[in-house]
Amino acid sequence: MSSKASSEKEKFIMDDLHTAFEEDALLTSHPLSTPSDYVQTPGEILGMFDAISYSKGAMVLRMLAHHVDEDIFDNGIREYLRVYQGRNVEQGDLWELIQNAGYNRDLDTDIASFMKSWTTQIGYPVITINTTSGEIYQKHFLYNSSVVSSLSWEIPITFITNISQSKPVDLVFKKTGTSVIEEFISRKGEWILANVNCTGYYRVNYNPENWQRLLSQLETNPDRIPMMNRAQLIDDAFNLARAKLVNVTLALNSTRFLRKEKAYLPWESAVRNLGYFVLMFDRSEVFGPMQLYLRHQVEELYNFFTNQTDMSTVPENHSLQHNQITAIEVACSSGLLDCIEMATAMFADWMNTNPTNNIHPNLRSVIYCQAVAAGGKKEWEFAWEKFQSSTDTSEKDQLRQALSCTKKTWLLNRYLEYTLDPDKIRLMDVASTINLVAQNAAGQALAWNFMRAHWDYVSQGDAAALIEGVTSRFSTEFELQELKGFMENTELHGAYRATLQAIEQTQVNIQWVKENRGLVLEWFERETADLE
Repeated sequence: MSSKASSEKEKFIMDDLHTAFEEDALLTSHPLSTPSDYVQTPGEILGMFDAISYSKGAMVLRMLAHHVDEDIFDNGIREYLRVYQGRNVEQGDLWELIQNAGYNRDLDTDIASFMKSWTTQIGYPVITINTTSGEIYQKHFLYNSSVVSSLSWEIPITFITNISQSKPVDLVFKKTGTSVIEEFISRKGEWILANVNCTGYYRVNYNPENWQRLLSQLETNPDRIPMMNRAQLIDDAFNLARAKLVNVTLALNSTRFLRKEKAYLPWESAVRNLGYFVLMFDRSEVFGPMQLYLRHQVEELYNFFTNQTDMSTVPENHSLQHNQITAIEVACSSGLLDCIEMATAMFADWMNTNPTNNIHPNLRSVIYCQAVAAGGKKEWEFAWEKFQSSTDTSEKDQLRQALSCTKKTWLLNRYLEYTLDPDKIRLMDVASTINLVAQNAAGQALAWNFMRAHWDYVSQGDAAALIEGVTSRFSTEFELQELKGFMENTELHGAYRATLQAIEQTQVNIQWVKENRGLVLEWFERETADLE
């Protein structure tokens, strides 16, 4: 497989993995295989076509393929398609044929037994490896740390250490507390890394000493850790912190190595996970040092792409194409002057040479947004004129998003008013347009007030998504009470459940900010003390 195809495959895998992880860490998840008498109504049937069925299903099958060997898995799939073409099947039919495909290879796994816990239970495990005692523990990973769950899984674990870089060790872990890695515990100063290349559908936690060794390795020589695991270490750290299994500062420490990182997946993982921090803190004193930290971290990545970006060209490698966009977005939004000047100059060139647009299509969305954010009335009205006249659907969506990026509240208010006129903004785009304004810290309160004032009209679109988007920053008691008042006094038009969830999420946000604000502020101030 070419490196270009490989990088795209890795991106798709990680996208599916994180989509499934997010949904499957809630008690409202559902098993991959649900008894037929549990699914009766059309709504219940449609509800099965979700991230659990598709993304988790794909990741669990990928785990099985790695565990039994891919050629055995592929042979079993081919036979399954041949035997059951045009027929109804149950999951056991697939397990049987994969088992048969491995008979002449002495496959020592009872596939039906192995897969039962993964397909009939909700959720997934987090394993904790203690490199001091050599013990492994597993528990049901849930964001709600107060829930007690007795679920367990048969877990295929692969791991490497400092002294077994080229040869991952495989084992199947069944019993919590089993000292199954004693013989692999390395000498003082060495580390263990589990779930090599994220082949297993589980998260990994370690004792503090091993975490520190892994993070030190990332900062000194990150290439010794596989690229997918560099991304997953960040994602695991942030989500373990969210579930109160590790301290939030451990999660933040996992981003230090990014200053030298050029690969897309680790950056994507960090930006996605830090998005929650931005939502919670971009209206507080935390945001200044957080911006400064991000600006410092992204500077080398942005400079890595400077020649191509300034010439409005993109790399051949698809992964680098994604990371070029990430570099521009993080650099400009964190205030890197070179980035802002580049974006405004490109946009100005388009305005001056209208209708010629020399901005590369890959870069238009991020350039439009950052130029409008840095500009004023002239840039905004040019983007609005182009939005109205464009017949290209993709271009219109990029411009519609860019119009929400301005920092001028009077322009954001004008934009919100335009959503009431279907000749300006289609009714089907009203909810997403208001949400785009709400994503902008300058537009958060405007969008909330506007939505309430015009609820009967704007809720004709996706009312549930509108509630979720407009309340995503809510993290104060005042906002919680406003949200409760809105629920009590409004006909919610199908957004009742979404509003209940928004109230729950706001309560979670209030508690999270209360517990972590001081720690997060102290961490960012310490990291940026010498950068001012």
